[in-house]
Amino acid sequence: MTIELKPQIPDTDTFLMLRKSAGLSGYEREAADLGLKNSLFGVMLFDGGTPVGMGRLVGDGGLAVQVTDIAVLPAYQGRGLGKTIMAALKQFIEAELPASVYVSLIADLPADRLYAQFGFRETAPASIGMWRRGR
Repeated sequence: MTIELKPQIPDTDTFLMLRKSAGLSGYEREAADLGLKNSLFGVMLFDGGTPVGMGRLVGDGGLAVQVTDIAVLPAYQGRGLGKTIMAALKQFIEAELPASVYVSLIADLPADRLYAQFGFRETAPASIGMWRRGR
C-alpha cells in the first residue's frame, strides 16, 4: 500500500462518499457543491487512484478557520492516516495563515485524542461549542 497525499478539494461525489463511508453525517448535494468550491484548503489521500481520505479547512483565512471533514475509509483506519491529514492541515495553518488566526473544530469521540496531538484542547469551561443545522 502506497498512500499519496495531495493538496486537493474533493469533487462532490467523492466528498459525499467519503463522509458516508467514514460514518459522518450527510449533506444535500447542492450544499456540498456550494461549500466545496468555497473551501480555504484541503487535502486528499489516495491509494493508487482511489480516494481513501480527506480533510478541509474552511473560514475567512485571517480571523477564523475551522478544521472539518476529516474522513478515512474504514478499511484504511487505524494506520495513522488521520494524523497524516491533520499534519498537512497544520502545516498549511502555520505556514500560510496569521499567527493569531482562531482555529476550531468539533470533535467526534474518540477523535478528540487525535486532535489533542495537534494542539487542540477543549474550550470548556471558559466556553462551549454549539451547533445547529440551517433548517
